[in-house]
Amino acid sequence: MRRRRKQRLTKVALITGLSLGAVFAAAPVLWMLSTSLKPNGEVMATPPKLISGNVSFAAYTTVLTDPDKLRFFINSYVVALAVTALTLLVAILAAYAFSRYEFRGKRLVNVVIVSVQAVPPITLVIPYFGLMVSMGLYNTYPGLIITHMVFTLPYAIIMMTAYFNTLPRELDEAVKVDGATGWTALWRILVPISVPGMIAVGVYTFMISWNEYLFALTLTRTDDMRTVPIGIQLLMGQHSYQWNEMMAMSILGSIPVLVLFLIFQRRFIGGLSAGAVKA
Repeated sequence: MRRRRKQRLTKVALITGLSLGAVFAAAPVLWMLSTSLKPNGEVMATPPKLISGNVSFAAYTTVLTDPDKLRFFINSYVVALAVTALTLLVAILAAYAFSRYEFRGKRLVNVVIVSVQAVPPITLVIPYFGLMVSMGLYNTYPGLIITHMVFTLPYAIIMMTAYFNTLPRELDEAVKVDGATGWTALWRILVPISVPGMIAVGVYTFMISWNEYLFALTLTRTDDMRTVPIGIQLLMGQHSYQWNEMMAMSILGSIPVLVLFLIFQRRFIGGLSAGAVKA
């Protein structure tokens, strides 16, 4: 009886904790959605209401019909997709080298890659600003893409190396015995069976690039190069804030990441767990 009672109490405590956590996580999103459906004049009304009597889609209409605001989304897609593709390509090649070959300085390079993860991005703002200006990449797509890759590549290389380490070496060695090269073994054997790991790295990389604010603000000058996070910040005027439009852009900006996660949820979690098995 005591054991059953203890199990019931544990189950109730677990369900209660998970429910409170779900409410805590969902409340800001619900309030953001509610604010986006209110006229701007009702956002600060007292007492606050989650559901307004005057539901309005004017904020979404304004965002989706304004070419300047749509440009923010286009810029974010261009940068995030390019960063994801290039990060995956470089990470696959680097991870294959780290996983399958021994070379001089391998341990040092690994230490450098891990060390980059520990550097606070804000400490690199001024050096990167000067570097991009001197290279003529200030206020350009390549400038943003290269900068974002500096922060996405270390994690991607570490994860892909760990994933390749879980794959038996006999797979690519068998291909080499048949006369194929290491290049063939990588793209014909290892990459196809590494799709879960690639999805995990790709989704993570896309999220980091899509949500990046600091360098997107520092390395761009004109509104036609700004990304979604900067576009939301630009709705904060000197004397008034367009709260409903800010929340509408936030909702629309969250959709790509949410859709990616829902589509690749199983493979994303599987890739993370598989890459964590063996480093």
